[in-house]
Order: sequence, then C-alpha cells, then structure tokens
Amino acid sequence: MLAYKNQSKTPLSSLGEFGLIDHLTNTFAIQNKSTLKGVGDDAAVLQLKNKTLITTDLLVEGVHFDLTYMPLKHLGYKAVMVNLSDIYAMNGNATQITVSIAVSNRFTLEALEELYAGIHLACKNYKVDLIGGDTTSSTTGLWISITAIGEAKTEDITYRNGAKPNDLLVVTGDLGAAYLGLQVLEREKQVFAVNPKSQPELDRYTYLVERQLKPEARKDIIKILKNLKVKPTAMIDISDGLSSEILHLCKQSNVGCDLYEDKIPLDQQVISTCEEFNMNSTTVALSGGEDYELLFTISPSDFDKIKGNPNLTIIGHMTAKNAGVSLVTRANQRIELTAQGWQSI
Repeated sequence: MLAYKNQSKTPLSSLGEFGLIDHLTNTFAIQNKSTLKGVGDDAAVLQLKNKTLITTDLLVEGVHFDLTYMPLKHLGYKAVMVNLSDIYAMNGNATQITVSIAVSNRFTLEALEELYAGIHLACKNYKVDLIGGDTTSSTTGLWISITAIGEAKTEDITYRNGAKPNDLLVVTGDLGAAYLGLQVLEREKQVFAVNPKSQPELDRYTYLVERQLKPEARKDIIKILKNLKVKPTAMIDISDGLSSEILHLCKQSNVGCDLYEDKIPLDQQVISTCEEFNMNSTTVALSGGEDYELLFTISPSDFDKIKGNPNLTIIGHMTAKNAGVSLVTRANQRIELTAQGWQSI
C-alpha cells in the first residue's frame, strides 16, 4: 500500500543544492517562444505578447497529500495540474511554471527523481516550460510550491465577477469522483494499517482513484469555447466543491443562483460507490472538491452554441441577488446552498 517507502539509496547531501537542481531539471526542454531563458541563471526571462496571468499554490505533506497512497510521480503531476487549472479558469493559456520544494532527509535522490518525472510529464503534456524554482531542507516532510504563468488577450480574460441574472450556469465533465477516490484510498489505508500484508482492492474504483491521484486540468475547454465563439461571463475552477465555487461566483458577481439537483453530472461509478458507502451523491458533488473541472456562466444567447456538447452541462441559471442561492431538489424544493467544501485551515 505504501506509495513512497524510503530505501537506502542516494542521499540528497551527495549532490548539494545546485547539483540537485541541475540533476532534476536537465531533461526539461523549452516549448514556448515566450521563454527566452529558463532554468540556469539568476532569473528567467520571458517575453509574453498579451496580459500575464500568475497563480501560486502550496502543497504540504500531511495536509494536502498523503504519501501512504500518493505515488511521488502522481504528486508531481497533480501539483502542476492544480496550478494550470487556475490559469484556464481565467480563460488563459498556461506557458511556464516555477517549482520550489522543501524536503526532509528521509527522501532520497531517487524519490525526487520520481516527483520531477511527474512534473516533467505534466509540462510535456500541457506544453508548459519549467523556468526556475528553489530547493531547501525541511524538518517536517515534503512541501511543494508551484507558480504558474500564463497569458491571455485582454478581451478574452474571464473573471469571477461578470455573471448577470439569467445567465446560464455551466460545468465541464462530471463531479464527485475525486472525493470518492480519496474515500476509497483512505479505507484501504486503514485496512493496510491493520494488516500490512493485505493488497488494496481498487479494481472497481479505477476512475475514482485516477481522478484523485492524477487529475487533468481542462485546457481543452478553452479551445472548445473559442471554437464555439463563446466567451464565459464569469468562470472559476472546482477545487473546493461545487457549492463553494457557486457561492464565490455569486458573491463576486453580486447575483443569486438556482442550481438544479437533477442536472448535476455524475459518473456511474460515483453513483454506485455512493450507494456502497451510504453517501448522498448530491452532497458528494456539492462538497467533495478536487474535481478541477471548470464552472462558468454564459449569456442565454449562447445556449444554442453549447447545447448537446458532451463536454458541457447546463446545471442552473443566475438570478437577482435578493433571490438568494438555492439548490432546487428533484422534488422541486428549494434549499439554501451553503459552502461545505474542504478547508485546510
């Protein structure tokens, strides 16, 4: 079950800080013309044509991830996705990242090679350049801080504050799978603690576990919307749960919302696992988080452009602020929507 187990391999002290950075980054190739200078100097040099987008996330072992079941390669990949998702949520294109890590002496060189293999794969798949960062020692496990840089034309940038009453509320993909994947992994961790010889039973939960351990940022949606000639009026990514993100949009845009329970997209594996775990699938979708789908609003005049698109689901509409933010249940009852998403502090 242990995804990372320290073995007697190469200690980090054998390379030194600069030797370690060189070793971990020497396979990263430059993919963007806007990157004039990447890793290897006092600072990176960029020449972006449009408005610059910047976002940063800090991931801490024991708070944001558990190496009992999170492979280091997956962790590196996911850490990049968390940041790229924020760039796409601004209707932008991600172009560069910086990566800084603090690591304790229980990690070997081979362990960090695994971590950076995941980062490398993410950069390659999403055509993003690693342009810098830092390494230092830690007394409390592993810390990862990634900054993502992107760009967008002024007229394309989408904020959270542009939604208007009657705008349609749209979500990409399906919801709740990442949270259930976490529940499955936590259950297997408890079984492993009782019986270390046990093997995890994950075959029935492949989609859920993948959504938790190796999410994909929705870069494809930005291209789809551009091809459809649809610009969202407001947009956010779903990291803390659907209900929290809807409330963010409503607060920033000064509007209300009607969310329809029967429209929330759920994968069949989510539905069956909720039944097995005796959980309410709507609650899981509303509060689970870490789906990294995009939630956005569009003008009603754009309805015909997106209807029937398999990547997009209309789940509600925005209302006047005094109408409040409500979940309209399958029984046509209105329930005030509250934020129950995950919080680290």
